[in-house]
Amino acid sequence: MAVEFKDYYEVLGVPRGASQDDIRRAYRKLAREYHPDLNRDSDAEERFKELGEAYEVLSDPNKRERYDRLGAQWQAQERAPGGGGDFEEFFDRKGFGDGVRFEFGDGDVSDFFSRLFGNGAGMRSSGPLRGLDREALLELSLEDAVAGGRRRLTVDDGRSIDANFPAGVRDGQLIRLAGQGAPGRDGGPPGDLYLRVRLKPHSTFRRQGDDLDVDLPVAPWEAALGATVPVPTLTGTARVKVPAGSSSGRRLRLRGRGLAKQGGGHGDLHAIVKITVPKHLSDEQQELFEKLAEVSDFDPRKGRS
Repeated sequence: MAVEFKDYYEVLGVPRGASQDDIRRAYRKLAREYHPDLNRDSDAEERFKELGEAYEVLSDPNKRERYDRLGAQWQAQERAPGGGGDFEEFFDRKGFGDGVRFEFGDGDVSDFFSRLFGNGAGMRSSGPLRGLDREALLELSLEDAVAGGRRRLTVDDGRSIDANFPAGVRDGQLIRLAGQGAPGRDGGPPGDLYLRVRLKPHSTFRRQGDDLDVDLPVAPWEAALGATVPVPTLTGTARVKVPAGSSSGRRLRLRGRGLAKQGGGHGDLHAIVKITVPKHLSDEQQELFEKLAEVSDFDPRKGRS
């Protein structure tokens, strides 16, 4: 049979244009499924090694570029003495002649390459296996995400670990803790632990990317006459000027009072005006509102058909 070309994209079940994040997620999912400690099928160990081989190539930008460019010849180029050079050129130098094709019988393909290049050139032998990567959820409040800090977590094997998370961490972000995953097998290194950040809903603020929205209750006379009123922020209280004649829904921006941006700086806080009417009026207040209604020619519904 002809030398078999392994389609590493097919092995991981991803398209050729897959991002590094897509490749990592696919590998971690399949590695958990086929890890020999978790899967007792006869072909699980071989499948697990194949996944590791595919991930090793596709997760390395340089190896992936050569794999995409050279196809079935990429690995022979990797192993050829002196490195680099075209596959056919190397075998020409070895005296096989121009345009040679390689056909094998029922024996292991690795035997051929072992005899040609040395024992280290065959297919991978069994040995230590790296432990599984694991993932855990790290729930944070908006205040914690802004400040950064340290959190003690209990992972699924009962271990307690202290995890640092940076200021400005974002919802959905993965934090890698090297060597904190499942232990390796037969002396192999442990896997990694990935903490997936989930920002908990806030009772006061709503996230809009790096910006925050907050409702700002305003009395009718403050909206009509203008006023400077307090507004909550993630780090305390600020004051914002409500321009005269403001209506409900007007957005007042407080620069730099939002969440930290990945490239530096902070988003903004938007205070959204909500005109609030008192539910109960004293006699004097009732009289004043009635007087206003008599003298005002303002029609909020003017222009409607």
